[in-house]
Amino acid sequence: MPEEPTRKAEPRWPAALAMLSIGGLYYALPSQLSVGPDWLVLVLVAVLTIPAMISYRYGNWRLSQLLGYAASGVVTLSVVISLALLISRLPAHKETPAQLLRAAAALWMCNLLVFACWYWRLDAGGPNQRDLRRSHTDGAFLFPQMVLDPDLRAEMGEDQWSPGFVDYLFLAFNTSTAFSPTDVPVLSRWAKILMMLQAAISLATIAILAARAVNIL
Repeated sequence: MPEEPTRKAEPRWPAALAMLSIGGLYYALPSQLSVGPDWLVLVLVAVLTIPAMISYRYGNWRLSQLLGYAASGVVTLSVVISLALLISRLPAHKETPAQLLRAAAALWMCNLLVFACWYWRLDAGGPNQRDLRRSHTDGAFLFPQMVLDPDLRAEMGEDQWSPGFVDYLFLAFNTSTAFSPTDVPVLSRWAKILMMLQAAISLATIAILAARAVNIL
């Protein structure tokens, strides 16, 4: 039997909603920038995410975690392939400015949500492991709450604080816009590698694709 959480478990629906949103954004891309049918990624995400939520609800955390990893892997690969296809097609001028802007915006949002999901899934062993701890004191990211004095944390009602999906979404947003972690230092090498990859994808999307589209409007 799995261990019981030592505090109220973090809800899983924000991450599931993010995954389904990625599938929807990918569906909105021009057909030339997707591998297979337009609906393929959305269906794959739904097929993996919905059973993951059901498995978690019935206490099969291991299966839920594996399905979540599989869904994140699918969308990550899809975004990278679509970005590569778009960049490869730029010299041929096959996309209109409107299509370029739409594709750049969709890929930027997908990149943001994909890496937010990865940070949420991997930090400190993932959400299941974080739920087993009374408070969050160790992980790949040094959130401001982690460096507060214990007495001050208790006074603020944050003595059982643990990062949720929104915290990782905020981190991913800063990485995609400022190309840096801003107020959350990065401690682990795997997190630094992921953040470099996210920033590189965001830079390619904004600086190359969006700028190109605006230039030829």
